[in-house]
Amino acid sequence: MSVSSKTARGRAAGSNASGRFESRQTETFDDGWNEGDETPTPLRTTVTVEKARVMITRNDSPDVGFDRSINPYRGCEHGCIYCYARPAHAYMGLSPGLDFESKLFFKPEGARLLERELAKPSYKPGVIHIGGNTDPYQPQERLLRVTRQILEVMEEFHQPLSIITKSALIARDIDILGPMGKAGLVRAAVSITTIDRSLARAMEPRAATPERRLEAVRRLSEAGVPTIVMFAPVIPGLNDHELEAVLERSAAAGAMSAGYVALRLPREIKDLFAEWLAAKRPDRAERVMSLVRQMRGGKDYDAEWGKRMKGEGPIAEIIGQRFKFARRRYGLDRVLPPLDISQFRVPPRAGDQMELFG
Repeated sequence: MSVSSKTARGRAAGSNASGRFESRQTETFDDGWNEGDETPTPLRTTVTVEKARVMITRNDSPDVGFDRSINPYRGCEHGCIYCYARPAHAYMGLSPGLDFESKLFFKPEGARLLERELAKPSYKPGVIHIGGNTDPYQPQERLLRVTRQILEVMEEFHQPLSIITKSALIARDIDILGPMGKAGLVRAAVSITTIDRSLARAMEPRAATPERRLEAVRRLSEAGVPTIVMFAPVIPGLNDHELEAVLERSAAAGAMSAGYVALRLPREIKDLFAEWLAAKRPDRAERVMSLVRQMRGGKDYDAEWGKRMKGEGPIAEIIGQRFKFARRRYGLDRVLPPLDISQFRVPPRAGDQMELFG
């Protein structure tokens, strides 16, 4: 849970952690929000075990930069209104709206399943992306540690990976990510959609503050992890004016590269986003949706390969040019070396026959 830095009136202790003999532990954390920021409406979150059979998911989408991924969680408590993963909750018989934010699933056997898959003789090494669907650093990760355990398996196998998040919790795992980064086995991406606290609180209500994410970029970079900042999604008329400022702040924090994705409104997200605009930014709602449609051939969304990530038309072209120039200006156009799959190895297990000759 998030707590204020102030102690309770008449009390000396500033926290209320569980006793060390309790079977269940609670932990306080500071996600950067304070009493001066708008507080999201209370909503009870449930986390349910998902019985997975495999952990590595394959995809052949031509405009996605990876062919295999791992998602330790389904649903996302960050509650980003624009999240492209929302429609997937409908396959669980749940709403892509509030259910997506409050009814989460996790895979407690994730590390064991991954270890089994990586150890198969038929496994062909390749880069695995963590977080291709929902954020691997849910607030619940502080206690469940599913992502942490998966990283430990990958470290043991020297399995190269990329990981994306908008949570400052990623810095907890620098002891794993730092050495792997220096060895050419990992790169991280941090999503920073805005540096406007008010907009962030309204649009990404339970994600860490923009300042906390920039601090995560700094810590990852200092630890030797090649770090990319994703200005995503770009929402014309709402956050696109911040493009240069986000890239400048990211470069100052140590980011090596940057990317962007235009707002995508497939399936239920279209209505959810329009509803949010009308409630939170009514003065801009009509203008924003007009600009979005101008980037999508007059529609709310176009899923065509090669267009869905960046859009098309004059508005999309202007954003692309601005991004290109800002990326160059702030030194974020460096080409990162490919991750090294040659280091992959299956570690020996107890009882394995030792090799007679090296």
